[in-house]
Amino acid sequence: MLTEIFHVAVPTAFHEDESLNIQGTINHIKDLHEQGVKSVLVSGTTGEQHSLSLQEKFELVHALALEEELIRTMEIIFGVASIRQKEAEMLAEKISHTELSGIMLGYPPYVVPTQEEAIIYTKRIVHLSNKPAILYNNPNRTGFDLSENSIIQLSEIGLIAGIKEAGNKEKVGRLKKDINRKGFYFYAGGEVDLEDKLLLGYDRLSSIAGNVSPVEIKRWFEKMLIKQTVSKQENDSIEKIMNQVYQGHAVVNLKKIINDKGTPVGICRSPIGNV
Repeated sequence: MLTEIFHVAVPTAFHEDESLNIQGTINHIKDLHEQGVKSVLVSGTTGEQHSLSLQEKFELVHALALEEELIRTMEIIFGVASIRQKEAEMLAEKISHTELSGIMLGYPPYVVPTQEEAIIYTKRIVHLSNKPAILYNNPNRTGFDLSENSIIQLSEIGLIAGIKEAGNKEKVGRLKKDINRKGFYFYAGGEVDLEDKLLLGYDRLSSIAGNVSPVEIKRWFEKMLIKQTVSKQENDSIEKIMNQVYQGHAVVNLKKIINDKGTPVGICRSPIGNV
């Protein structure tokens, strides 16, 4: 299963013509690894996943699978989602033949499946990947909201490691009462309102700001998780990092900071980054 309580959701690198920059993406992951990061999410939560073609996702999976040291020493989670279930299935099957650690399973944007359809979609893709899976519920982005009953039903599947709940935060507390299975975790997406989320029952972090300050962000998260006092100096440092990342468009800010530090990850695909 997925053992790390903290992973960094990395942006996808692109060249100036918006073509996929696989080596730039891997170089950024290697830089995070050198800073002590033990788990990353690729092609996931920074919002670039649906801009990638199926072929581009295949190429990225293949390149990651060849990185033997990273595979051996890191949890590498790959985002799987598509407006077409058939394409998500093909990606899941490809991942099943690699040593990648797991998947984050997102729901199709715009089409708004029923709860029953979403459950079938989930079961099919998790089965094909044969990897630990984090469900990703983000109704503001997709228009679809995985219900509490659906989450409870899906939690009974052993390969499902938890859920990244970006919708109604309040339902996490209710779910924790109804899901008795050990090894099912609740991931906060990013650092905004993180303290409140931990109070509501979230217990893992899918980090955005960890792309630029992984050591500080992880230490801060771990202290809050065990209710250890965070000093004013630490809070001031975190606030500065948060302002750098979250004032404006987070992924645009991330890429500028990472580029300025000397790891070229390029631009965003328009219209993101137009301003």
